[in-house]
Amino acid sequence: MKLHYRKSGAGRPLIILHGLLGSSDNWFSLAKVFAESFEVYLVDQRNHGQSPHSAEFNYPLMVEDLHTFIEEHNLNQPAIIGHSMGGKTAMNFAVKYPTLLSELIVVDIVPKAYPVHHDHILDGMHAIDLASLTSRTEADTILSKHVSEPDVRQFLLKNLYRTSESKFAWRVNLAAIDAHLEEIGAGMQTEGTYTGPALFIMGAHSNYFAAGDEGTIKSIFPKAKIVTLETGHWVQAEKPVEFSATVLQFLNRA
Repeated sequence: MKLHYRKSGAGRPLIILHGLLGSSDNWFSLAKVFAESFEVYLVDQRNHGQSPHSAEFNYPLMVEDLHTFIEEHNLNQPAIIGHSMGGKTAMNFAVKYPTLLSELIVVDIVPKAYPVHHDHILDGMHAIDLASLTSRTEADTILSKHVSEPDVRQFLLKNLYRTSESKFAWRVNLAAIDAHLEEIGAGMQTEGTYTGPALFIMGAHSNYFAAGDEGTIKSIFPKAKIVTLETGHWVQAEKPVEFSATVLQFLNRA
C-alpha cells in the first residue's frame, strides 16, 4: 500500500506515525521543529488521513506498510517516532526489522494489550449523518452528546472534510476501525526483542502507563530510556516544547 506522506527538512531521516483517528496533520508544528535537523516524513497510516482505505487493518499489515514505505523512499536507518497506535506499529516494526531503524521513540503506549475504550467515540462519529450535515458546528453539537471534552472533539473533527460535491465525508475508514478495534488494542504481534536505542515518553496523568509497565517495556526493549512528562495521553500536543527537547536530546546524544 502506498501511504500518503508529507516531507520537510534535510539530514538524517525521521519518520513520525500518528495514533488512532489521527493523521499526519496533527504533527505539522512539531515537524517544523524537527525539520531544522532532520529530513522528516509525516506518514498517514492505512485507513487514516489521505492514505488508502482497506478492509484489512492490524499491526502486521501496518508494519509491512512501513517497511514498504522505507524501501520505496530508500531511507537508510530512519529514526521512528510513534504515538499510541503509531507507537505500537513502531514497536512491532523495530522487533521485526531491528537493522532498518536507528532509534525508536514511543509516545504514551506500552507493549501490552489494552481493553477497548474508543467505542463511545466511534458511536459519536457514527451519529453524525453526513448526508444531511450542513456544518462543522452541527457535527460538534452531535458529537458532544458522546464526547464531552472539546479538545478531543476538535481532534476528531479534523477528520471531517468536504468532497468535490460539497458533501461532508470522513477521511478515516470508520467501518474498518469498527471491525478491527480489538486488534488495535492488542499487545505485541511480533515476538522477540529490540536491543537498539529506544526512548519511551509517557504522560504522568495518562491511563496508558501503569505500575509494572516499566518491566514490560524493558523485557522487550532492554535499552529503553523512560521519560515522564506532566501531561495526559497527548504528550506532544500538551507539552510540545518539552516533548521536542526530550526527543532532540535523545536523537542528538553523543
